[in-house]
Amino acid sequence: MVQTIRTLMIPAGQRKIILERPLNLCRIFFSVCVIVDQAGWYDSRISFDDPQFLTSYALNGAEKCFKVEGADIFQGDVWILNASEKSLSYSATEILH
Repeated sequence: MVQTIRTLMIPAGQRKIILERPLNLCRIFFSVCVIVDQAGWYDSRISFDDPQFLTSYALNGAEKCFKVEGADIFQGDVWILNASEKSLSYSATEILH
């Protein structure tokens, strides 16, 4: 088993890959969290192998973290779009088996 932890600062309006597709192992857990105060509203989007963000999961308001685990979870690149008006930090963790 391998655990990867990554922290990334993304400027306002920018998008980046926060977790890359595993090459040899299978992802069994991952989480992506935006590191902001609990009271603030900062719009972020998570996309799965879709750099255009045509379909995405919203991280805003009370939702500051996205977590998933199991044998059948997504195995591709995980993208983050910082749709807010200020630079934000994100933390991602994955466990590969």
